Amino acid sequence: MSVAIEFKNVTKRYPLYHHIGSGIKELIFNPRRALSLLSGRSYLAIEDISFQVKKGESVALIGRNGAGKSTSLGLVAGVMKPSSGSVHVVGRVASMLELGGGFHPELTGRENIRLNATLLGLRRKELKQRLDKIIEFSELGEFIDEPIRVYSSGMLAKLGFSVITQVDPDILIIDEVLAVGDISFQRKCLETINEFKKKGVTILFVSHNLRDIEKICDRVIWIENHKMKVMGEAHTVIAQYKEAMS
Repeated sequence: MSVAIEFKNVTKRYPLYHHIGSGIKELIFNPRRALSLLSGRSYLAIEDISFQVKKGESVALIGRNGAGKSTSLGLVAGVMKPSSGSVHVVGRVASMLELGGGFHPELTGRENIRLNATLLGLRRKELKQRLDKIIEFSELGEFIDEPIRVYSSGMLAKLGFSVITQVDPDILIIDEVLAVGDISFQRKCLETINEFKKKGVTILFVSHNLRDIEKICDRVIWIENHKMKVMGEAHTVIAQYKEAMS
């Protein structure tokens, strides 16, 4: 089975910029010290992580808040680059990394569907054929022609996931967006994810809902303190994680 996603010794750091005590005076009279304060600090998001995800696998990332799960997804999606190491991704990626990501607040739901679907690679003819299905899946009714700045978090999740249902990705990345929808919509999303799984789509999934992970995923990567603690069969790693958290 070919490899769809590979991390090799991946580390990601973010620069930290903090307030200089004496403000602009410090910058003028002690520029070297001020610049060293600005450039010398960083936040370590993930450190020396290596793993492979095979084509058609469904893999979840679990861990405490701030462990580095979302950063890992962002690296796979290509919205950021590693500080060191390499990330290799094979195939077309569709992702939901944050609510409203890729949407414009002043555009309507319908207009944002067109925008987001285009960003995900749908051609104009394909979008025209699939637009009604996307709107129907979203369950937004008359709100589909309202600007999304008036949408709730649940409505944004519905809009974003509805677009994903009609694209044809090789790799699907989902970060916690199911947590904000109502129960019936969450169920519908899980059914859609399982349909992608049956089609052989590679799935990378972040969720704190361990039941959903057990339903969807073959393997689990546990990230602890920015490092990969273990990767293995879903039920085994989840049992270890539950024991550690208790």
